[in-house]
Amino acid sequence: MNPQPFKFHSYDEFFEFLPKEEKLIVSFLDSIIQELIPGVKRKLSYNVPYYSVRKRICFIWPSSVPWGNVKLKGVQLGFCNGYLLKDPEHFLEKENRKQVYVKTFFSVSEIEKDMDMIKYFLLEAAENDTF
Repeated sequence: MNPQPFKFHSYDEFFEFLPKEEKLIVSFLDSIIQELIPGVKRKLSYNVPYYSVRKRICFIWPSSVPWGNVKLKGVQLGFCNGYLLKDPEHFLEKENRKQVYVKTFFSVSEIEKDMDMIKYFLLEAAENDTF
């Protein structure tokens, strides 16, 4: 029984559903992931885009997509195996999770400010995908 009231059938359908500010953030994060990780594939799961090469690496979860428990308005960049990532500066939000860690963004300018950290975690997560 799916707790979501709808199901997107394509990335375009998902993207068109989003409010304007979330579209900007999602589009920017998607382009970073696509550009940075060679051979990455995007697939909708749980109504949001997940990215993988061999197995799931990361996902983008906007707060407007129900069921994800994104409590703050914004867009989460999530790392499926975040617990494997070295994060001495506590950049990622761990909350009560044991495996998946996220970072919530509220604007494109915030992403631009954190670009080095985002690229670091995406590359490390992609490297972990080879195991």
